[in-house]
Amino acid sequence: MTSTRIQSYDEQTEVTEPERTDEQETEREDEQICPECGGTVTADEEHGETVCTECGLVVEEDNVDRGPEWRAFDSAEKDEKSRVGAPTTKMMHDKGLSTNIGWQNKDAYGKSLGSRQRQKMQRLRKWNERFRTRDSKERNLKQALGEIDRMASALGLPEDVRETASVIYRRALDEDLLPGRSIEGVATSALYAAARQTGTPRSIDEVANVSRIDEMEFKRTYRYIVRELSLQIQPADPEQYVARFASELGISDESERRARELLRNAKRQGLHSGKSPVGLAAAAVYAGPLLTNEKVTQAEVSDVAQVSEVTIRNRYHELLEASESGTVPA
Repeated sequence: MTSTRIQSYDEQTEVTEPERTDEQETEREDEQICPECGGTVTADEEHGETVCTECGLVVEEDNVDRGPEWRAFDSAEKDEKSRVGAPTTKMMHDKGLSTNIGWQNKDAYGKSLGSRQRQKMQRLRKWNERFRTRDSKERNLKQALGEIDRMASALGLPEDVRETASVIYRRALDEDLLPGRSIEGVATSALYAAARQTGTPRSIDEVANVSRIDEMEFKRTYRYIVRELSLQIQPADPEQYVARFASELGISDESERRARELLRNAKRQGLHSGKSPVGLAAAAVYAGPLLTNEKVTQAEVSDVAQVSEVTIRNRYHELLEASESGTVPA
């Protein structure tokens, strides 16, 4: 009797394992295995540890997070937050891309330099300053932007105003508007225009006081710059001055609110047309505390707003006549 042998499926089918590539072999070698149970090891970024997912053994701890400390949810936000150096700015003639050598004669560890090293660093500073300005246009821009920064600091203007003023001055320089006019005059005009454009205006007297040119030249240059560059500048709103005047005078929030109400009512009736916004704001800041039984004098308001007391009295009576709240004695 002949016996028949039936082969199993495993015997009939030869299973061949696919060959691993070099990259797969490298990835396999990089994979960490738990020394205790041979389980899979994963990184716990929240605690800075490498932990086994099977038995919980902490394989490594105090891992260094080499990524950024910020989070980004899209590519645009990632590019915006990425830091690979100081950001470029229009407030510097070279946009902040050049090297700046500090004035302290100390090394990276805070130790004082020797006499030979101090002389070397002084020569490097001198040549670095010369190389930063390649031509007369850059020297002009460097002087003007420094003047804008000085005046903005004296007037307490924020950084966005300085940035806008720098852009306006660069436009004037590119369009060849400076011949026949001083650098200080165009810089002052650019700063005054930028302050009005950004909603943080300063009066002409305030800007003229910190400028190195006389008021007539400032006004003439400002009109020329606005006309040639076609700057869109709206008339200043008196309410934009109220917060600053109220802060310097130290009046209450209720008085500031009443001052704003007076100005809004005056604007509804067209009283502000043809009037100085600074004078109206000063009168409102003077009238507001009086309506709330606070003490403030015309001399104090005049010093803060740099407006004459006569102007304050005239505008004060006009505001009260236009108001529905009645009059109070001056």
